[in-house]
Amino acid sequence: MRPIFVFFCIAFFTVSGSYGQKPATPASPVPAPTSPVVSTPTPTPAITPTPTPDPMGSSVFSGLRFRSIGPAVTSGRVIAFAVDPTDRTKYYVGVASGGVWKTINSGTTWTPVFDNEGAFSIGAVALDPKNPSTVWVGTGERNSQRSVGYGDGVYRSDDGGKSWRNMGLKTSEHIGRIAIDPRDGNVVFVAAQGPLWSAGGERGLYKTTDGGKTWKAVITIGENTGVTDVVIDPSDPDTMYAASWQRRRHFYTLINGGPESAIYKSTDGGNTWSKLRSGLPPGDLGRIGLSISPANTSVVYATVEAAGTASGIFRSNDRGATWERTSPSIAQGMYYGQIVADPKNVDRVYIPNVVFQVSDDAGRTQRPLGERLKHVDNHAIWVDPSNTDYLLVGCDGGVYESFDRGANWHFKSNLPVAQFYDVAVDTATPFYNVYGGTQDNNSLGGPAKTRNSSGIMNSDWIATNGGDGFKSQVDPLDPNTIYAESQNGGLVRFDKRTGDRVGIAPVEGKDIESQRYNWDAPFIISPHSNTRLYFAGHKLYKTDNRGDDWKAISGDLSRGLDRNALPVMGKVWGPDAIAKNQSTALYGNASAVSESPKKAGLIYVGTDDGLIQITENDGQSWRKVDKFAGVPDQSYVTRVLASQHDVNTVYALFNNHQNGDFKPYLMKSTDTGKTWTSITGKLPERGSLYAIAEDHVDSNLLFVGTEFGFFFTVDGGAKWIQLKGGLPTIAVRDIAIQKTENDLVLATFGRGLYVLDDYSALRKVRKESMDQSSMIFPVKDALMYVRSNTSFAGSLGASFYTAPNPPFGAVIPYYLKEAPKTLKAKRQEAEREAEKKKQPFRYPSIEELRAESEEEPPALIFTITDSDGKIVRRLSTPAGQGVQRVVWDMRYTPPSIPATPPQLPAGVTLPEGFTPGPQGPLVMPGKYTVTMASRVNGVVTTLPGSQSFNVIVEGKENMTPAERTLLAEFQRKVSALQRSVGGAVEVASAAKTRIGLLKRAANDAPVDNRKLIEQAEAFDNEIDSLINKLRGGRENSDIPPPSISSRIGNIAGTIRLSTVKPTQTQLDQFELSSAEFAPVLARLRSLVETELPRFEKALEDAGAPLTPGRLPQ
Repeated sequence: MRPIFVFFCIAFFTVSGSYGQKPATPASPVPAPTSPVVSTPTPTPAITPTPTPDPMGSSVFSGLRFRSIGPAVTSGRVIAFAVDPTDRTKYYVGVASGGVWKTINSGTTWTPVFDNEGAFSIGAVALDPKNPSTVWVGTGERNSQRSVGYGDGVYRSDDGGKSWRNMGLKTSEHIGRIAIDPRDGNVVFVAAQGPLWSAGGERGLYKTTDGGKTWKAVITIGENTGVTDVVIDPSDPDTMYAASWQRRRHFYTLINGGPESAIYKSTDGGNTWSKLRSGLPPGDLGRIGLSISPANTSVVYATVEAAGTASGIFRSNDRGATWERTSPSIAQGMYYGQIVADPKNVDRVYIPNVVFQVSDDAGRTQRPLGERLKHVDNHAIWVDPSNTDYLLVGCDGGVYESFDRGANWHFKSNLPVAQFYDVAVDTATPFYNVYGGTQDNNSLGGPAKTRNSSGIMNSDWIATNGGDGFKSQVDPLDPNTIYAESQNGGLVRFDKRTGDRVGIAPVEGKDIESQRYNWDAPFIISPHSNTRLYFAGHKLYKTDNRGDDWKAISGDLSRGLDRNALPVMGKVWGPDAIAKNQSTALYGNASAVSESPKKAGLIYVGTDDGLIQITENDGQSWRKVDKFAGVPDQSYVTRVLASQHDVNTVYALFNNHQNGDFKPYLMKSTDTGKTWTSITGKLPERGSLYAIAEDHVDSNLLFVGTEFGFFFTVDGGAKWIQLKGGLPTIAVRDIAIQKTENDLVLATFGRGLYVLDDYSALRKVRKESMDQSSMIFPVKDALMYVRSNTSFAGSLGASFYTAPNPPFGAVIPYYLKEAPKTLKAKRQEAEREAEKKKQPFRYPSIEELRAESEEEPPALIFTITDSDGKIVRRLSTPAGQGVQRVVWDMRYTPPSIPATPPQLPAGVTLPEGFTPGPQGPLVMPGKYTVTMASRVNGVVTTLPGSQSFNVIVEGKENMTPAERTLLAEFQRKVSALQRSVGGAVEVASAAKTRIGLLKRAANDAPVDNRKLIEQAEAFDNEIDSLINKLRGGRENSDIPPPSISSRIGNIAGTIRLSTVKPTQTQLDQFELSSAEFAPVLARLRSLVETELPRFEKALEDAGAPLTPGRLPQ
């Protein structure tokens, strides 16, 4: 009952006696634009003029902000922990492809601290043992799995992650471990694995002795081999161990070891190294993980991946001089590679694996650590040295915490770092849903927005398929039918109503060659029939009955290359190469499919070996394209997209990053694929392409997702603009457009899903339009619906995860080419110009400085009028430059502005979207118009342009037009009465203070003051009586009678969000409030406007002391 109790208690802390739903600060932008930056009064040589931004530059569009919708019900691959040695509640989490997150309260809340750096993929995180505020991050995941991201070196923060510096090793691409000398935080070792997809780069073990200013390679082996691990002996920091790793992955293969993988030891602080051999496997080795036992530093453990059956866990009891294999069992080196010695028990080791293993006898026997109610696929573990029952584990599912050494786990369900491969949207109303597939966390579906004022919760999401999730598609005519795909062609048809999953992947007869499916096999619903599906392996399959049966409509569409005959690291490897082809799809299959929305049967298929195959007759014949100017041969075709505007136009994306080429390749054909031209333009050269979408209204408005962000073009690719408001540095793997809402939905690989609500303003963006001084973009019709709070999320603690809904109301997008300058900004600009010209400047006068300090900041004023031209609301917002947004909550002006803003009791919080204090009633559905003006130094100037839009009511509303009119009229009457009552309360309270001072003045009057004192006392008693009637007072009763304020406040609180006609009780209570208020208002007006001024004159005549508000005669 506590939440209900708080709900009603809050009413008594507000003037109106109620609280209402707040549409994300209706009079403020979303987000609020930054006001012009102002400096100190005097010029400073370091200050340089702010350059005029490119009117089509990225910063101009910063007001268009993406909204993260999670989810956190499944998290993502966690690769590293760095725990503050002085306080285990403070630690950092390195996410394989989601940046670095920090908690200062054991994961109750998280802060992403690496969002704006040059990489998002993390390989290592380390803290300076002497100064935990110094944080080191190595970028580029350390595994050699097919979906790893690449980094740009090593970063350092000296303020606990608030700011970062890139300290170099930018071509290392993948960093396995960072080790810091416990004696001197300036001495740091970085295990640089080097590029996974190609030769070269900064590989080996690097050492700095000056905190990262300079680096020295202390282990260098070859162009294909780096260092994956390095550990320092805590009892003798001059003794160190390192592991080298030779490896290479391409799309079609993996070679996870070679002759250059080895274990090395140094006894002079890393200056010189020797290779350790005794007892270790001969021949080629793969990945090696190292751990020194803190309980006995003579004991060193290693997991060693080797050729044949030589792999295993090895232990040395003599600091690496000799080794003994204690177990032949290890995990796959391409995805797991750590071993962690227990801080207290020399024989206990933890081995991350699919199922986490632990051994109490040096690895000889292993048992599951415990995976009950926990995700598998484990990568990182931290064992508390002071209490070894406490564990932190990072796995493909996120962060888990155990207080009983793995018997039970606490999942951190508030870390939204899911790795989405693909995304799709449905057509459900009033709020659509989003579906997508995630790395090792199923295919998921959930709402893009809800009516829940707490936001989108984990419980709003469902799983439509298991495994590694990939393509999802929703039947355009039946949003309850969802097709969801898992790895290697695991396609199901999911019925949202019943939960049924029917496997529908095509299966050919036993005499037909084996089917080859991509890891992320392409699948589409035909734009010409909702029951027609196309699904591609090495052939293209078609069904006209939703997958009940299929037929192949092509032969092998690939080049038919033998991947085992292709050279890797300079040679062709035999079948005994370490982990050869492990976790790679069979080579030679389709990777992209698109059918023209303009012509049925015109289908484009892209392959993983660089072909585009085209049929114009639904598979009866095919035309192959194998050369694309400027695109390396055999580059992976990430996407093909047939234009919805022109039957002859098609786009193709090529991604060659798995050959070490990170350039984007975007091609366009206007003759059904016969010829192709590049529209890559000036997209960043470091940023492979994954996704493309075409606006359904403007054929020149295109969107692409890259390894490091999201870009759009309004001119068909001549100029690309990055859109990054609210979006961290992250890979955008897929893009979906919800056409009814004009929303963009992004699938990111490591930060879940993002939505840009109503991007339609971009259709009006052109060079000539952005040269205007200002404009209002078209305003989307605003949906009026009831927001509710049925989840009790407001009392479930800070760790309860919710993602924000979009603002409630009409979102007004606008553009301001230049923000108005304040007097101070103008002066500083003149001073900078004078300094630039080496001319003297005039020092401002006192009057000018005073004018600067008293000047009101420039603002924009938006005026909302109804269809009759009547003003219903004015909104004021800071005058921010560029494209911004402001939200009108579809309400009339609030009935009053309290002199003192209402304050909540200490510790009480309200659900998102709610606020104490008065609000105006909701407007009637209908047509409204918005205009814009600027206010600079008190002068209001009307700006050109206006936009009209409609306020519409959700279709499920159960009121007739007459009932809605009755409700609206009643809401206005209640608001007007609430305004009057609130004003009377403020006046009565001020009068109480005023009378108190007059009583003191009467006591001190230098005349016979008995009548003055009696009259003042009578005033005081009467004002107390009026205040008691207005807002209540202390009564000798457990249940005091309702005051006028509480009665009208309760009515206002219950109807403010209502979409039903008022009840008879509400009508009766309103009439009673009105009747009670009329005589109180009349008496208060007489007292304040007539009697008190007459009494004050009497005091003045009597020579009484002056009181505030009285002018002396």
